[in-house]
Amino acid sequence: MLGEPKLRVPKPERMRGFAYRMGDPQHAQPVLHITGTNGKTSTARALSQVLMSKGLSVGTFTSPHLERLNERVMVDLEPIADEDLAELLSDLALMEGPGAEPLTWFEVLTAAAFRYFADKPVDIAVVEVGIGGRFDATNIADGAVAVVTNVSLDHTEILGPTRQHIAQEKAGIVKPGSTLVLGETDPELYPIFAGQGPEDVLLLGRDFDLTRNDLAIGGRLLDLRTPGARYEDVYLPLHGRHQATNFLLALVAAEAFFGRPLEADIVLAAASETRSPGRLEVLCERPLVVLDGAKNLAGARCEAAAVAEEFGQGRPKVMVVGMLRGKDAREMLEALDAARAELVVACPAPSPRTQPPETVAEAARSLGTEAVVAPSVPEALEVALSEAREETLVLVTGSLYVVGEARSALHTDVRLPGPAR
Repeated sequence: MLGEPKLRVPKPERMRGFAYRMGDPQHAQPVLHITGTNGKTSTARALSQVLMSKGLSVGTFTSPHLERLNERVMVDLEPIADEDLAELLSDLALMEGPGAEPLTWFEVLTAAAFRYFADKPVDIAVVEVGIGGRFDATNIADGAVAVVTNVSLDHTEILGPTRQHIAQEKAGIVKPGSTLVLGETDPELYPIFAGQGPEDVLLLGRDFDLTRNDLAIGGRLLDLRTPGARYEDVYLPLHGRHQATNFLLALVAAEAFFGRPLEADIVLAAASETRSPGRLEVLCERPLVVLDGAKNLAGARCEAAAVAEEFGQGRPKVMVVGMLRGKDAREMLEALDAARAELVVACPAPSPRTQPPETVAEAARSLGTEAVVAPSVPEALEVALSEAREETLVLVTGSLYVVGEARSALHTDVRLPGPAR
């Protein structure tokens, strides 16, 4: 049922055939579909929060998870219960026809999400693409609204070597007659998306924009311009200038779905309730422990800029870093501003695809930064915290797998400081 652990070529017909045997649950409710190189999960969570604030029951499918698989399938941002997930997976196993090609692991989870949302039922589903878009398992759905957050180089071994190649794959979720909310502003990429035949294209900087994006205590203070309205003094309790753009994309997608602006109090309430675990998330205060799953160069640069703006560039910093294979460790560490760190504690990511931590440590040393290797994420945290002073920033980064394990350790290990209150 789960298929081989090695990478397998996605086959849309395989997923469509299985969905047909399930009764095509992906058509049971409207779908808002999200792709992009960075910011997909934050945008999906913000969009779900906006829709919930309008009184809708919302199914949300995101990936990857941080601590538990259940986080990928949520209703009203509450993860699916263990017993419901187990029952779903058992039911899906019985639906495979004799001799049928096994689904991949991600295809199984996608099928489970669509089935769960149809069974509840929810009013609407917010669905995040796994990788790319055109051949992604989630693309059996016809999104009434498609959101593209941005296009940067990532997963080039799958999606292609240039931003144009990657844009072509991501544009595959845009269905004829849909509304496209486009956060990528490169004019060379615009025709790739517009050429998919959406009924309307709403472009960041042209049709909607941030007119204020100021640092505030615990987050950002925003003024937002959408195609139909302006919203002022919107407090968003997320760190990083880029999170303001993610929330704006979510808001414009919701307006596009409803076909009208939203009430100001709905927007204010939704923004104040929006959370994005593992994305510049503050877990402890003394020392300051921040988790961020920057997984590519663009994300690493955003993280470094946000850390400098919101937590102080001159602050002493110790980093816990684990990466997956396929990343240039030195380039990533440069983008993460690791040269300013007092210490880099390299550790393996809890994944078969982890990059050897020795490689990460050596890359840090090549930048002139002291580096040590720890055998696991919790042990790396212990080393980092033992070296930290009260004013030190302990930054856990490099992979969402590392962030997830660090989050679990900080919540459960009595030897580590508890979460910030």
